[in-house]
Amino acid sequence: MLVCPMNLLVVMMAGMMAGFIGALMGLGGGVVMVPTLTAVLGVDVKEAVATSSLCVIATSIAGAARYVKQGITNIKLALFLNTTTVAGAVTGALLAVIAPRTLLYLALSAVLAYLSASQVITGKREEEKIERGEFAGSEEDKLARLLGLSDSYYDAASKVEVQYRVRRTPLGLAVSYLAGMASGLLGIGGGVLKVPIMNQVMNVPIKASIGTSKFMIGVTASASATVYFMRGLVNTLLAAPLALGVILGATLGAQIMNRIRVKHLKMLFGGVLVYFSYAMLAKFIYLTVGVALPGVRL
Repeated sequence: MLVCPMNLLVVMMAGMMAGFIGALMGLGGGVVMVPTLTAVLGVDVKEAVATSSLCVIATSIAGAARYVKQGITNIKLALFLNTTTVAGAVTGALLAVIAPRTLLYLALSAVLAYLSASQVITGKREEEKIERGEFAGSEEDKLARLLGLSDSYYDAASKVEVQYRVRRTPLGLAVSYLAGMASGLLGIGGGVLKVPIMNQVMNVPIKASIGTSKFMIGVTASASATVYFMRGLVNTLLAAPLALGVILGATLGAQIMNRIRVKHLKMLFGGVLVYFSYAMLAKFIYLTVGVALPGVRL
């Protein structure tokens, strides 16, 4: 790639967009960074992924710090779920060498499509649950009570203190392992699965799920970024402007997330899930019939 001020500006702008979307949705932002570096600037895909992984830490720190300060992040839940998520990611990475992934892409595409529809449909219902205090009325399971996983946060859009009780903790732990395995096996970002798991399985409101996911991403991304850095795959010249843009975008995204109404936030997240569902379907089609669909890095 030709290094010039214009290219570095493009890199920084891509970082800002990735940081903004990542903070707003509880994602890492690689879905924006990697295609920009490869398709627009011609960076080798391995180098792009490695550099992106380093910047995921930056967006996580910038976004998570803001969410922790706002009291949105459930730190205990994040650390608890990360135990199986990381183990799942390691398992997935090991299986990636030997496992046939074709049908897994198709299955995950269907799951993400279902989760997307569910996020959109339940948006208004979740707002009503917050207004009626139903998240606090749910009975927490014994493990959640023992570990003190239930929490609360202030919703700036609804102007209410939202208390919630964590439910189905063993199921959430098991599904988090599968999410981590899917992430390691198929190369998708963990946040796209972590948020729906907490929100739809464990009775955690969408905003708390996003804030908690953002905290978790930084912990898991550190491991992969360290490996990439030690192998010399990180482009430090690109990483600097990319990280700067990511921090600016993530700070802005984290500032406005809590001001967005829940139903609108869930619609936005549903849209993100639609894209990932399409991406998984595109990879399935490419591997089975050799046809490349637009808008997806294969």
